[in-house]
Amino acid sequence: MSESDAVLLAVENLGKQFRGVEALQAYHLTLAPGELLGVIGPNGAGKTTLFNLLTGVVPPSTGRVRFQGREITRERPETIARLGMARTFQKIRLFKPLTALDNVKIALQNTRSVPLHAVLLGRSAFVETERWLDERARHLLDLLGLDSVRHEPAERLSFNQQRRLEIASALALSPKLLLLDEPAGGMNPTETEALMETIRAIHRQFGLTIMLIEHNMRVVMGICQRIQVLNYGRLIAEGTPEAVRKDPKVIQAYLGQANDHA
Repeated sequence: MSESDAVLLAVENLGKQFRGVEALQAYHLTLAPGELLGVIGPNGAGKTTLFNLLTGVVPPSTGRVRFQGREITRERPETIARLGMARTFQKIRLFKPLTALDNVKIALQNTRSVPLHAVLLGRSAFVETERWLDERARHLLDLLGLDSVRHEPAERLSFNQQRRLEIASALALSPKLLLLDEPAGGMNPTETEALMETIRAIHRQFGLTIMLIEHNMRVVMGICQRIQVLNYGRLIAEGTPEAVRKDPKVIQAYLGQANDHA
C-alpha cells in the first residue's frame, strides 16, 4: 500500500504568523481517505487560517503539507485544486450575475477541456462536451436540491441556496478532499438539518474525504467521525465527538462559552 492510499493528507508542524501574532502554531494532522473530520474552536482560534494554508491561499511560516503523497506546502491554489482539494468559503464566493447552472459549469470546465480547433469548427467533441457539462451540472444541482432554480442568477437565490450552490461548484472539481468553511452559517434549524443530511449523502455517494469548520455544534457532533479543537492557534484536543464533548479543555475553551451564551 502506498503512502497516498493510507494517508490522504499529512500536515506537520504547520504554523502561520501575521505581524508577530501566531494565528496557527504547530498544527498536525494525518487524514485517511474517506474520513469526515470536524475542526472547531472559538472565533479567532485559527480555523480559517488553517484552510487558507492547506489550499495555498497564504503561505505557511513553518511546517509542511503533503497531499496524496505529494509535497504541496508552497503550491499555488489553482495547482492544489487541480490535484483534488476543493473548498468553500465562510463568505460565499459565486459568480453572482450568472445562473446557478453556469456557476457549476464554469467549475466543471476546469476538469474537461476541448481543443480550440474543435470549438471553432463546431466538431462533435465540442458538442459532446457541452452536453456533458450540462448534464453533469444538473446532476450536481439536483443533488444539492437546486435543479428547480438552475436558470436563476446566483444573486437572486436565498442565502441557503447560495451556500448549497457553492458546495455544488466545489464538487464539480471532482475533489478527493472537500473543505467546508462554516457550511451551516446563517441557516435556520430546518435548513441546517437538511444540510447535515446532504453532507452525509455526499460523503457516502462520492466516497469523499471531508474536513469542515463549523460553529454549530449540532452539525459537528451529528456528522463528524473525528473532531479537532483549536484555541488561540493551538490544537488542544482531538478525538471522537463523545470524547471531545467531555474534554475539560474543550468545555472551558469552546463549549463552555457556547453554553454561557445559550
